Amino acid sequence: MHQIQSISVQELAKMRKEKIAHQLIDVREVHEFEFCHIEGLLIPLSEIESRSAEINRNQKVVVQCRSGQRSATAIALLEQQGFTNLYNLTGGILAWSDEIDSNIPKY
Repeated sequence: MHQIQSISVQELAKMRKEKIAHQLIDVREVHEFEFCHIEGLLIPLSEIESRSAEINRNQKVVVQCRSGQRSATAIALLEQQGFTNLYNLTGGILAWSDEIDSNIPKY
């Protein structure tokens, strides 16, 4: 089985701080995004295949959800469309809240 690439919340925070080019895709549902988010483009998992044209193929793309499960599923679906530049945010927004920004509420 293919191993998906991943990135830690610390690595993402460093990329953001250093303004390293990347795209953040949030695959949670609208109500989850409205409750809390760390910016990024909201494309719910159910829409990921039909909206894949919105995802950049020319730079690192970090895919995140609540814990890392749905984002892994999204990456598997997108890799079937030929994407090779995708990274799963390990632990999702829960890990971001725990390790980077405790102001992000958990649910």
